[in-house]
Order: sequence, then C-alpha cells, then structure tokens
Amino acid sequence: MAELPAKARAVIIGGGVSGCSVAYHLTKLGWTDVVLLERKQLTSGTTWHAAGLIGQLRGSQNMTRLAKYSADLYVKLEAETGVATGMRQVGSITVALTEERKHEIYRQATVARAFDVDVREISPTEVKEMYPHLNTDGVVGAVHLPLDGQCDPANIAMALAKGARQRGAKIVEGVKVTAVHQKDGRVTGVSWAQGEEQGTIEADIVINCAGMWARELGAMSGVNVPLHACEHFYLITEPIPGLTRLPVLRVPDECAYYKEDAGKMMLGAFEPVAKPWGMDGIREDFCFDQLPEDMDHFAPILEMGVNRIPMLETAGIHTFFNGPESFTPDDRYYLGEAPELSGYWMATGYNSIGIVSSGGAGMALAQWINDGEAPFDLWEVDIRRTQPFQKNRSYLKARVTETLGLLYADHFPYRQMASARGIRRSPLHEHLKARGAVFGEVAGWERANWFAKPGQEPEYDYSWWRQNWFENQREEHLAVRGNVGLFDMTSFGKIRVEGRDALAFLQRLCANDLDVPAGRIVYTQMLNAKGGIESDLTVTRLSETAFFLVVPGATLQRDLAWLRKHLGEAFVVITDVTSAESVLCLMGPKSRDLIQKVSPNDFSNENNPFGTYQEIEIGMGLARAHRVTYVGELGWELYVSTEQAAHVFEAIEAAGSEFGLKLCGLHTLDSCRIEKAFRHFGHDITDEDHVLEAGLGFAVKTVKGDFLGRDAVLRKRDAGLSRRMLQFRLKDAEPLLFHNEALVRDGKIVGTVTSGNYGHALGGAIGMGYAPCAGESEADVLASSYEIEIAGRRFAAEASLRPMYDPKAERVRM
Repeated sequence: MAELPAKARAVIIGGGVSGCSVAYHLTKLGWTDVVLLERKQLTSGTTWHAAGLIGQLRGSQNMTRLAKYSADLYVKLEAETGVATGMRQVGSITVALTEERKHEIYRQATVARAFDVDVREISPTEVKEMYPHLNTDGVVGAVHLPLDGQCDPANIAMALAKGARQRGAKIVEGVKVTAVHQKDGRVTGVSWAQGEEQGTIEADIVINCAGMWARELGAMSGVNVPLHACEHFYLITEPIPGLTRLPVLRVPDECAYYKEDAGKMMLGAFEPVAKPWGMDGIREDFCFDQLPEDMDHFAPILEMGVNRIPMLETAGIHTFFNGPESFTPDDRYYLGEAPELSGYWMATGYNSIGIVSSGGAGMALAQWINDGEAPFDLWEVDIRRTQPFQKNRSYLKARVTETLGLLYADHFPYRQMASARGIRRSPLHEHLKARGAVFGEVAGWERANWFAKPGQEPEYDYSWWRQNWFENQREEHLAVRGNVGLFDMTSFGKIRVEGRDALAFLQRLCANDLDVPAGRIVYTQMLNAKGGIESDLTVTRLSETAFFLVVPGATLQRDLAWLRKHLGEAFVVITDVTSAESVLCLMGPKSRDLIQKVSPNDFSNENNPFGTYQEIEIGMGLARAHRVTYVGELGWELYVSTEQAAHVFEAIEAAGSEFGLKLCGLHTLDSCRIEKAFRHFGHDITDEDHVLEAGLGFAVKTVKGDFLGRDAVLRKRDAGLSRRMLQFRLKDAEPLLFHNEALVRDGKIVGTVTSGNYGHALGGAIGMGYAPCAGESEADVLASSYEIEIAGRRFAAEASLRPMYDPKAERVRM
C-alpha cells in the first residue's frame, strides 16, 4: 500500500498522458504538493495504444501553438528525464486528392507559417521522391512539415511522470477515486480506495484527466463532461524487407494515416461512420484491453490503403488492433474549470489526438490554474462551451458516430453537423422551415443560416469557394441595407441580474457605466485583470434593481460562470431566462415604417432613441422593443414571450410585403456586421485581446470608479498600444475570407484574419485583424501596404481603422 498524504494542493485523477502532462507542468511552475492517482496503471485505458503521431498542423493559430509546443517538448524530454520517448522527427506529409482538399491544407499551411511552424507546399513529384512507396495517382498537392514526427506514447507519459516526480509530485497507481468532496460550491478533496484500504485527501483543486471515464467521474460531482468512447482501428504489418525511415503520411481523402516503425507499417483509420463503445459503462477491470476485431468494418479503408501503398498487398498482418478512445460532440477537447464547481478542473476528451495535444494542453492548463487566467485564448477547448443537455447519452452516442470521422473529413467553412440535430428549437422553427430556412447549429440551437429560393434544394453544397447560398446571402444582405429584413435570434443568451446589490455588482464587472436611467441599454465588456475581454454584451436597465443581459448563445454558460464566480457576498440573484423569450430582429431603413404598421406605439427618435427600449403592443401581443443593432442599420430587437412569438412573427410578415420584407439568416447577420466592423466574440475579441487594442475604448468608462480590468486599461493608455484592430477589404472582388488567413504587412506576415465574410454592399471580401502599431501613429499604420494570404496566394487589401460602411453610424440613428 502506497502512503498517501492527508492533504495536497492539487489532486490529478487519471494517469494517462494528459494527467502526467498536467502534473509535469504544475511542478515546473513550482507546485510540489501534487498527487496523481491512477485507478490501474499509468497509460492504461487509451494512452498505451495510441498511434503516437506528432503533427503540428491545426485549424487555428492557438491549436497550432499548443501542438508545436508538444512537439518541441517531446524532443527535449528524453534528455531531461532519461526515459526513451521514441520521439523521431521524421516529418509528415499530408496529400490531397481533390482541389478542395488541396485548398484546405494550403490554408492550414498559411496558419502554420503565421506561427513559425516549418512547412512548405510540395508537388506530387516531390511527394513521390520523399515517399517512393506511395501510389501518387490522383494526388493533386501536398504539404510537408519536416519537424513533425512520431513517438512512443506510453514512454512519453512515463517521461512526463518521471519529470513530475523529480520535482516533488507523488504519483500512485492502483488507487481509485471514489468521490470528490465539495463545500459551498468549491472542491475540498477526494476519497480514494486501494483494495481494502480507503482514505481521503484534502485538496485545493481536483483535475479530471480520466479520459473515457471523465464523464462518469464528472457526473459524481454534478459536473458536465460530454464525451463518449468510440472504437478506433489500426493494423501493423509484419516486417517489410527494405522498409526504411519514412515521414508520417496522411491521406485524409481516404480516411487513412500511415506510419513506418521498426521496419513495419501501421495503417490507421478515421472512418466516416464510427462505432460508439461503452454505452452501458466501462467494466471495472478494464485496463490494457483490446476490443473485438471487426475486419468487415475496416475493410474499405484497407482496400484503399492497398491501392495507395501497393506493398501492403503482400505484407502480412502482425496486429489488427481495436481500442477505445474518447470523443466530444464538436471534436475539440476540454480544458478549464468546471462552471458547476469551483476548483474542479479538467484536461480530457482528446478525440484521438491526445498525444500531440497533451503536452501543450498540460502547459496551458497548469498556467491557467497557477495564474487564475488562461495564458492565451483557449475558448476553442474551454469546458464552458458545453451545454447542459449534452450529457444526454443518446445524444452523445449519435453525435460521436460522426465526430470521429470528421477528423479527416473536409473542414469546409460553415460545415454543419449531420447527426443529433434538432435538440433546441425556436418557436418559429417550423415557420422558418416552411419558408426555405436552411439551419445551422450553435450550442444545440437550430438557427436559420440562409433561406433557399423556391425550387432550390434547402441544403448546403460545401466548398472553399462560393457556396450554393452565396446569391441568397447577397439578396438578404441588400434587403437589410435597402429595405428591411427579419432575423430570428431566439438563441441569444438572456440573463436577469437583480437584487439590492445588482448595480454595484455589475459596475464592478463591466467596463462601461451602467448607472443609467431605467429604459437605457448599455453596450459593454466584462474584462479580466489583464484588460482582456471575457464577455461582450448589452445590459438593459429594467428598474432600479433589475438588469437584463444579452450575450451570444454560444457563450451563455461561460458568461453565467463568470458572473457567479465573482458574486462574492453581493445580494444578487442571477437567472438564466434564455428560454422565456424569443427574439425577432427587425432591421433596415424601412423597419420603422413596418413596425408602425403592426404596433400603435411611438417609435420616433424622440420617444425611442438608439440605446433605449420600450414596452410595446404588437399585433395582439406584447413585447419589449430594444433599439439596438448588430447589422449597422436602423432596427429593433423585439423580445417576445415564447408563447406569443409565432403570432408576432405572423403579424410582421403579413404587414411586410409592401416594404419588401425579407427573411434573413445568420450568414447575412455576419456579413452585415463585418461591413460595420462590429466585433465577434471568440474570433475578433477574446480573453487575450486587450479592450483598447480591440478598438472598444469607447465602451470603457474609467471615471466611474473601480472595476475588474481598470488598472490594465489605465496602464495600456499610459504605455500605448502594441497592436490594434483593423478592418480590411480585398481589392479583388473574387476571393473569399473566412478566418485564419495570414495578414501580411509590407511583405511580412504579422498576424491572422480573425474573422471574414463577404461585404455585398462594399463589393468585396471583408476581414478583421490585428496589426502591430507600437510607437506608430494611425497614419503610420495605414500608410503600410497590406495583403492577405489565402492558401499560399497573396491578395492586396485596403485597411481602415474605422468602419468602411457608414463610418459615422448615421444609419442606425435615422
């Protein structure tokens, strides 16, 4: 029986590569009082059978940053710990068999270059030279990363564990955590069992690194960790004579990867329709177990593999392996503190990329825990993006059937999940569907993204170029600019904050001044101590003691967690009222004419100026009309009780024909907002973007008194900005921008496009992005020559510090 301490600063649950990495990185930050408990043996479960591919190419800058950190760490780890990691920087090649895939991997190469990853595009001839065993028929392009590699996953975990032990961590095998204790909403410790022995460890924090057990472990404490195991297949050949060191090869169009190891070849698959596993739980003694073979399931991959690597046809099969790995509903892993329980952290759900992810993820989580703030924007993998309903097991089983295959699917812009849909619907859903709505999903909400015309198939035809809805968006966009459009934005997150201390509480958290008369609407941000943006929202003062907060649907759980985290002793009640009201956004220069047809209230500037709301009658119902806009036009957000929403929609639609009313989707909302240079949280503004550098200083009122982030704002004002947000328009009207394209200033990559869409009124693709400006005037910044690199090609761009569309905001105040 290992001797376990009665107290620890941190208890880590799970001894796979993730738990070992968190322990290693916490101890590197000086945490010596760290205990890692593993129910069986280190690396059991998933780590031991992982393929061990180390690929730095990822879809975004920060995920590339984390993967690059892992690769760099694993190269140095053996020298530090003396444990052989098997890390070999053999490089990697990803080949494309279609022009669409070629465009995608070239775009990813651009992101990698923007973050200093060594990468280059190569021709099919060069691929053949580097990988002579490959049948290059159909190969149209490829990318090569010379510093990618492969490793021994179990030894990587063991090396991390040894590094953690060397700095004081206690790592104990054969100990199962049976409970996580809490008091007053905070973790206090764990109970454990080892055979007949039982005990407890008091702890300041607990970190769930339990892999495919993480959901059940979280549920014990009321913490939502939506993930589900799937079967993952690969085979290893007998030794092949003459087979020498080769780069890792990925052929995503055939769902396959190849790795040479000790003269043998591994062929692994991410098949389009996966096999979920463990629906009834995972048996207690599961450890270094394999799942039953299923060659029929693997056969289509093998058939393509034999064609792609002809020598496989005569190679004997040494091992056909099937093992479980955990997958999440959106194919991204989980980091961060649980919104339900303070002090409960997690690093889990790695979607079959746990080895390459865990080095960077462990570093990022350790810094986050140590500093109390994420070291950089981690919203992509933040546990607070999950929704309560996603713990439903039927939902998870259906969704992960798809997400495993998405690892190697085409990652087209606007691609929608096909499985487990229709979970959260607006009261207007059937109305919109009958009128041609094509829906997308965000946070489980079904939202109309665009409207098909009569006779047009109401579904996506995906591409990296102009998709089948481009003209639909143009017509919707121009209707909003010239007439009037109607959006269903019921998915907005809606929060009531009320009570005696409501004003003081929100004044402490928000950067703008909320001490305004009832009826006023204030646009503001909630900041962290570094001046980074934690939330982007509007706050409506309903009364002396009641406020109504509107946040993006995708960030609702994050925003609720942030509010509750800072509640302290304030006499305040925070209530999620999202489902109580639908939101109909009536936007465009004719919106006042239309709303006056269906409501007897006064919508004049004198009675209802921009930034105010009023209670109104509409049709035969009631609503609150908020005079705000996210599209840059005159308009109202109408907050209607859910049971009256369909009636109000019908009344507006019936009166709208004479004004050219057009139903509009989220793609149009986005294209309009980007013309107006309105920021989008999660892309243009994040918790690592300073509010002043984001160009949002107008919404910060330091004179109101102290608030979270105020000191950072004052320091930045004194020191000057090091970068600033710009808006860009491509001078060539043909290319498209989405996000993550490289921003080039005077011939040098200086950043990435944070968000992009097509500006139909401005006549070109519009992007947002940060440009360096330390010691420079506005004139200096704008005097530079700007280009945007898209899949290896550079296009000239016009830059502006002010909105290119309606820079004086005259249209919103018509």
